[in-house]
Amino acid sequence: MTPTLILPGLNGSGEGHWQRFWLKDDAASRLVEQDDWQSPRVEVWLERLEEVLVREGPAYIVAHSLGCLLAAKCADRPSARLIKGALLVAPCDLSTTEQLHPGAIHFGRMPTRTLPFPTITVGSLNDIYMPLESLSLYCRLWKTEARNLGQAGHINIASGFGRWTGGYGLLSLLKRKARTYRYSDRTSLQGGEAFLTWP
Repeated sequence: MTPTLILPGLNGSGEGHWQRFWLKDDAASRLVEQDDWQSPRVEVWLERLEEVLVREGPAYIVAHSLGCLLAAKCADRPSARLIKGALLVAPCDLSTTEQLHPGAIHFGRMPTRTLPFPTITVGSLNDIYMPLESLSLYCRLWKTEARNLGQAGHINIASGFGRWTGGYGLLSLLKRKARTYRYSDRTSLQGGEAFLTWP
C-alpha cells in the first residue's frame, strides 16, 4: 500500500487537528516528524522529508500551512520523483507568516516553480496566513488544481476543523489524478483558475 506522508506546519499539528485524526484513521499514513516545530529551518525540514521519502518509497503527501511550502520546495530536488501527488491544504504566504510570527521561521523565499507532481490546493476566502490574491497567484505558478472552502479560515482547529472527513474525498481525487498523470501535463495545465469554485 502506498503510504501517505503527513506534513504539519509551524508548531506541528496538535491533538484535535484534522491531520492527527487522519493519522489515526489511515493505517498507511506516516507523520514526518521534525525535531523543532517552533523554529522551522527549510534545509533541516527538507532533509527530514527526503529521508522519509527514501525510506518509505513513493508516497502521497498531505500537507498543511508551512508543510505545503515544504512539499513545494521539493520541486527542484531528486526526491520529487518519489512524490506521487500532494494535497496542499491552506498554504501560507511566507511574508505574511513571518509578520505574524517574527523571528520564528527560516524558510527562504516562496516556492514559485511549477510542481512536477499532481497537486490539489485547498484554500479559503479569509485565511489570515494567505491573502486570497496571493493564493490565486501561487496556484497559477504551481499549476495546481485549486479548491475553495469559502469562509474557512486557516482550515485548522481555530476555524472549526476537527477530523475533516470531507478532505478524504479530495485525497481520493488526487489519487485518481495520479493514476493518469503524465509529466507532459505540466506544460499545458493553467492551474489556479478553479480557485473561486467549490469542491
